Amino acid sequence: MLDLGSGFGDFARYARAKGAAHVTGIELSTRMLAEAQRLTDDPGITFQPISMEDFAADDNIYDLVVSSLALHYVEDYTGICRKVYKALKPGGYFIFSVEHPVCTAWPVGWITTETGEHWPLDNYHDQSIRHTKWFINDVIKYHRTTENYVNTLLNSGFTLRALSEPQPTEEALAQRPELMKHCRRPPFLILKAQKSLSAPVLNVG
Repeated sequence: MLDLGSGFGDFARYARAKGAAHVTGIELSTRMLAEAQRLTDDPGITFQPISMEDFAADDNIYDLVVSSLALHYVEDYTGICRKVYKALKPGGYFIFSVEHPVCTAWPVGWITTETGEHWPLDNYHDQSIRHTKWFINDVIKYHRTTENYVNTLLNSGFTLRALSEPQPTEEALAQRPELMKHCRRPPFLILKAQKSLSAPVLNVG
């Protein structure tokens, strides 16, 4: 397996616990990588300190490529999709989550008006950089429409297998009622795509 933007290595350790033969984690943040290595004592997990844009892999090597809430920080989403397609074995899956385009379109967060609390939506089709704050100021994200996320996968050769816009479960809401606001708009978009068993060879240039 390959984990793009592996962070603290949580998925890598989870996948190994569930029987994965080997997991490679790609992570650019030196602090996250150091913590991942501190938490991980497993020869079946390898971390590489490089960006997702710079990762390179042999053709037809991975059964599964995943990415959790990382691809909206990447400018060249098309390039990532095409490289993942080549790196997957025929029949392999690419499964990833991103912040939902409803959230990245105009990421000012919830606002309060005389009619209550709302999540504003504006400039949805303006697919460009968004400057946001997440622990620090001026965090750069790349807004894309749902159409872009899906069609780029299709144009890269994938078959779309699932599209999910999850919301908190009843169990989660019972434990944390403050999550109810996330039932009012989708916080995440999750896509599952597959490389055909008779996949054509793509020239990524």
